[in-house]
Amino acid sequence: MRIPRIFHPDPLIVDNEVQLSSDATNHIVNVLRLKPGHPLVLFHGDDSEYSAELIVSEKRKAIALVDAKLSISVESSLSIHLGQGVSRGDRMDLVMQKAVELGVTEITPLITERCGVKLSKERWEKKHSQWQKIITGACEQCGRNRIPILHPPAELAEWTSESTNQLRLTLHPRAEKSIRHLQVPPKGVRLLIGPEGGFSDQEVYLTEETGFQTVQLGPRVLRTETAALAAISVLQALHGDL
Repeated sequence: MRIPRIFHPDPLIVDNEVQLSSDATNHIVNVLRLKPGHPLVLFHGDDSEYSAELIVSEKRKAIALVDAKLSISVESSLSIHLGQGVSRGDRMDLVMQKAVELGVTEITPLITERCGVKLSKERWEKKHSQWQKIITGACEQCGRNRIPILHPPAELAEWTSESTNQLRLTLHPRAEKSIRHLQVPPKGVRLLIGPEGGFSDQEVYLTEETGFQTVQLGPRVLRTETAALAAISVLQALHGDL
């Protein structure tokens, strides 16, 4: 059986025992049905991973003994901050998961005029917690030892006006410049992707006024989730580690 990779929220120390989180315990004990003695890989988000051994496997408790620290990083040299217009259904979940696998460093869900999702403060917090679990799970699957930053949902005007040294980009199928011809600065890219219905004229004007330049991936109009993942893939292929 493949050795499970498990995120642990607290710092990990070699030769110490750690009690795993309730989510990790449920996965290890009730889903995978692992027994004491099974090897594990733990990570905390410090660009290292830790080999460990499961020593207690009970229905509501799992304890592991950390036995070694390995400095292993699979982070891309290209920093990408994805600003993703919130979409309905499971599209956002898909973007979160795959963007992490493709190496983004930060994600901000954006509330736009046409996002179609209206939630209370409490439900936004619940949604944020759900997305955080998806991001953590994607790191467990793809081998990343650093958890990308998930920012709270923000208004488009707030996010676009933030100060940054990153190259500001947004996709448009009729843009004059191709994404292939960009010169990416050392600080990386701030990539803006619209929601299902696209940006309003006022929002397009706002992005242009705050320094975002439009680029195109090709002549076809892509769905919001396709646009995000295609753009990240191209940027990583041209300037990152794909």
